[in-house]
Amino acid sequence: MDKGLNTSNDQNNKSHSQLLDTTLRDGSYAVNFQLDPSFVGELLNDIDTCGLDFVEIGHGIGAEAERAGHAACNIELPEWCRLANGQLARTPWGMFAQPSFTRLSTLEWMCQEGMDFVRIGMEAHKIESNLDYLETALSHCNTVFLALMKTSNTPKSQLADIVHKVPKEISGIYVVDSCGTMLPTDVIDYIDILSADFEVVGFHGHDNLGLANANSLEAIAAGARIVDGSLHGIGRGGGNAATELIAGILAKLELGKHDFRTLSKLAEHCRNAMNVVQNDRLMQIMGGVIGVHSSLFPVVDKICSEYMVDSMELMKRASEMAMYELKEHDLHAAATHIAKTNYYHKSTMVNT
Repeated sequence: MDKGLNTSNDQNNKSHSQLLDTTLRDGSYAVNFQLDPSFVGELLNDIDTCGLDFVEIGHGIGAEAERAGHAACNIELPEWCRLANGQLARTPWGMFAQPSFTRLSTLEWMCQEGMDFVRIGMEAHKIESNLDYLETALSHCNTVFLALMKTSNTPKSQLADIVHKVPKEISGIYVVDSCGTMLPTDVIDYIDILSADFEVVGFHGHDNLGLANANSLEAIAAGARIVDGSLHGIGRGGGNAATELIAGILAKLELGKHDFRTLSKLAEHCRNAMNVVQNDRLMQIMGGVIGVHSSLFPVVDKICSEYMVDSMELMKRASEMAMYELKEHDLHAAATHIAKTNYYHKSTMVNT
């Protein structure tokens, strides 16, 4: 059966906002990348009846993430391909990739095995050094999306010049609120910037501040063609926009044809069946307020204990010091600065 993958912006599609479900990709973070293959197969089979436009599967960090030292998913790439091809007759499926560890030969092989699309993730400031990767990926895969990871780390005033170098042959480009820090006005601004150069713009929101669903709606209003969600919002850190809720909102606005009733039942099934690892709610909210990615939270905890500094003060100071992407060395530098400042103030108080 023809899956009818279509990312064009023609008149017929303008009334239908597209919805990508990433439960079996971003949601894998929440279970330490360990998913029961039988659960995956059953979920894919059920999802295929819901009118979704895209389904993303595989390792949360990206295909071949274990090559960069990340914990491996218990389902290997050939098995992912087999499950997707066996259960998804209507819905296009794809995987996430990162140039630092996903080999282009692997992308080519997965497309030959039936993968319909790939989303390549990178921070905006890394685009120029990865143009060859993007060009080669376009020669291997018919549908290539570029996901601008941690979009909020790139100043709005600089983004237009950076993305101008992206090959115009890509199927779409994504605003990615990796830290769950964007307000609706931020989403509108970033969508507007990308829409000036690209016909198809997508939005991927995280829910640290409880705004992922609202931000997805703002993205659609601003012209985004595709929005992401995961069932019950299960995903990395603060979670994602909820697929079933976005589907319901789109139905209410007469912008989508997705079966939100079945998706809602599947969301409850995922909530009950997936052994989600609990996270630190306070840390997630602080990360959303300041704009710090959840991957750094363990490092923040370690440094706070080592230097005896406050976690929020540390993240705020480190974010001010960082250039584009906050790194561990920024946290150490900030901790050193805070510790010295605190010591100076305590010494001054004792002397007076």
